Amino acid sequence: MPDMSASASLAMTHFVSFAKEVDEDKVTPGVLGFIVFAAMALAVWALMKSMSRHMNRVDFTQVPDPKAEQAEAEPEPESKGTAESAAGSAKKPSANG
Repeated sequence: MPDMSASASLAMTHFVSFAKEVDEDKVTPGVLGFIVFAAMALAVWALMKSMSRHMNRVDFTQVPDPKAEQAEAEPEPESKGTAESAAGSAKKPSANG
């Protein structure tokens, strides 16, 4: 093996001896699986807590749009506008002749 430190080779020796003791018919995630799952759960918890803190800092008050209020107060007749546009497009000659 190329250039392994003493602690890495010692760890590999313990890992290989542990691997020989494992039953081939029984597969479990083991301690490493639990550590990875616990780290991911802790990260999700921290992200949710941070998001909650940031969302609580947002101060959002919606200001009504004056143009929208004015448009609601004076509705434009729709039938007259569409009839004129349809008649106007029928009277115009096409560009192709």
